[in-house]
Amino acid sequence: MKTQYYGASSLDGFIADERHSLDWLDRLDASDMTSYGEFIRDVGAIAMGSSTYEFILRHLASVEDPAQARWPYEQPSWVFTSRTLPGVPGADIRFVSGDVAPVHAEMVAAAGEKNVWIAGGGELAGQFYDAGLLDELIIQIASVTLGAGAPLLPRRIDDPSLRLRSVQMCGEGFAELRYEVRYAWPDPS
Repeated sequence: MKTQYYGASSLDGFIADERHSLDWLDRLDASDMTSYGEFIRDVGAIAMGSSTYEFILRHLASVEDPAQARWPYEQPSWVFTSRTLPGVPGADIRFVSGDVAPVHAEMVAAAGEKNVWIAGGGELAGQFYDAGLLDELIIQIASVTLGAGAPLLPRRIDDPSLRLRSVQMCGEGFAELRYEVRYAWPDPS
C-alpha cells in the first residue's frame, strides 16, 4: 500500500491556471496514453482539496443530460475543506478539515490493500509530505506552459531529494515521471 500523488502539471510546474481551471489539461486529452487506467485500478481511497472537488462538480453540472452526470469514482473520497460544500447523491464523499494524519489513517483502513491517491491539489499533497505520509509522486508533465497558477507541490524537497524511478513518454504531449519520496528522519540517539 502506498500513498501516491498522481496528477498532471504544465512544463513550468502548475497544476491549474491562475483562475484555478484545468481547462488547459482537457484540451490535451491524453487519458488513453497515460498510466491512469492501470493506476486507478489499484486505488482504494482518494483525497482532494476543495478546488479539485469544485472542479469535478462543475464538470458534472456541464453534462448535457443530467441523468448521465455521476461521480467519477467508486472509491470513498475525502474532501479537505474549511467550507460547507454540496455532496453528490450516491457518492461516498466525506468532508474533513484539519490535520491530514488522522484522516490518512481512516483512508488507509478504507483502502484495504490498495493505494491512497492524493488527487489534488499541490498544497494538500504538501501537507501529506510534511506529515511523512507521502510515498510516491506520479506526474504527467504536459507540453504546455501556463506562466502562473497553482503550483504542483509548493514545498522545498531537496535533502534528501526525490528518487527518480522511471520516465515514460505518453504520446506527443506528456512525459510521465515517477518519484519515490524519501525522508531525512532525525537520529533518535
